[in-house]
Amino acid sequence: MRLVNTVPVLDEAKCIGCVICTSVCPTLAWSLDRKTKLAVLDEPLCFGCVNCEARCPTYAITMVPRDEDRLLYVDPKQVDYAKVEALCRKARFHPEQIICFCTSSRAEEAAAAILTGSRTPEEISVRTGIRSGCTVECAQPLLRLLEAAGIPFTPALDGKGWQIYGKVPTVWKYAGRGFHFEEDIALMEEVIASPAQPPA
Repeated sequence: MRLVNTVPVLDEAKCIGCVICTSVCPTLAWSLDRKTKLAVLDEPLCFGCVNCEARCPTYAITMVPRDEDRLLYVDPKQVDYAKVEALCRKARFHPEQIICFCTSSRAEEAAAAILTGSRTPEEISVRTGIRSGCTVECAQPLLRLLEAAGIPFTPALDGKGWQIYGKVPTVWKYAGRGFHFEEDIALMEEVIASPAQPPA
């Protein structure tokens, strides 16, 4: 999902201007043209996550191959790694910890994106591909990293839109006797405190 090879195409005859595509897009690539009442795609912001196609009630959106593939990645080596590590640890992440399972993106990459100018979850997503899969589990790490960097977050679309959850880690287990909060916290503290290996 880091290699973007598809792009959505709108069938204007089927579009009813319902704005569902604008609500489910993790990069805010879709908007509504106020004059035509049709959805409009800002193609450079799209990373082909297929949320819009999957949720369009009139099947007006179809994913098609891109003319050229695009690789999404922010190299942590382009930033002083001590700053990357400091930001990750302030957000309570180990720099090498995977924060987006769909793309295998690590905290250090999101931190590098922030340190090189990204100021919102959408901007981080456009550059890294984070949130191009399930678009759910990796929202809270981005919020925590932005907060650790001192960047205030205001949900896009006045809070009415795609899923942005809180900053609470979701590693809880349930087995027989209930949740294991104490064990989870101890494990997370151990992971966060372990030494980091700067990228070669």
